[in-house]
Amino acid sequence: MPAVRSRTENWHRSLEQLCERNGSLEIAVARHYDDHMNGTGGGDNNLIWRVRLLSLSDDGIVIDQPSTLGQTIKLEKGLKLVAMMVIGQNRWMFRTEILAHVKHDLNERQRITALRLKWPQKVERCQRRAFYRVSTIALSLPKVLTYPLLDPATVWEAEEDSRARMATAHEALIRGEKLADVRPILPEVGPAFETTLVNIGGGGVGLLAEPDQNGLINRHRQYWLQLSLPPTIPVPFGVQARLAHVHVDSTQHVYMGMQFEFLQSPKYKKFLGDQICKYVTEMQREQLRRHREQHESES
Repeated sequence: MPAVRSRTENWHRSLEQLCERNGSLEIAVARHYDDHMNGTGGGDNNLIWRVRLLSLSDDGIVIDQPSTLGQTIKLEKGLKLVAMMVIGQNRWMFRTEILAHVKHDLNERQRITALRLKWPQKVERCQRRAFYRVSTIALSLPKVLTYPLLDPATVWEAEEDSRARMATAHEALIRGEKLADVRPILPEVGPAFETTLVNIGGGGVGLLAEPDQNGLINRHRQYWLQLSLPPTIPVPFGVQARLAHVHVDSTQHVYMGMQFEFLQSPKYKKFLGDQICKYVTEMQREQLRRHREQHESES
């Protein structure tokens, strides 16, 4: 049996081992609902969360709810998801949906609300050069302008500018006006390079950089990240982040584990969390609306 086929057929045991090691799954809201449930379409971007894998049973896969910056991302029952399992250099991807919100005992004193997912009908192993694409699913991940931050004391003005531009943009949209093309204020930074946002955690993000950026990345620890999530979030917004760890994968791409920092303006943490939660809420509404429309057309 070819090695690739063997690894794919053993995914169930790999998932069990991941659960035994208190590992994580990566999940994303499927951007469009159709027969193939492709992860993307229409130029929209997927956001991927890394969540704890809590338990496995005949009833389904139980995972922790995703969160960001102290806010729980509320995902609704029936929502279609794309899930990924990562072990070493191997990644498997599958389609699933939320069956229920359940109570899960972490220990004798702590009980949390978790998500029970449907067991997949098919699991595919991703190729190393296309880690977010298989034959029936393709994820489109946001690009991030990543600036080495030269003076963290200059971040405050850039954070205030992000909030002000966001408020102005929302007011313009409500009035039906065209958005003004205003460049964001930046802190004192070095030249930017482009990275890909590959996962979001409770207090930071994972970015993937091209191999030729490895030398630059290791010379800096503080960064200013500028992210765009149109059309839901009408203007780019930035955030300060500290480089927590670096890993070079088998293709020589550089994984940057980034921890958000809000030393200049603690209130900016809630602002940033609100933008991400709003984006996910719109993704859910879009998918569930399309699902209802498809169901009505078939009935």
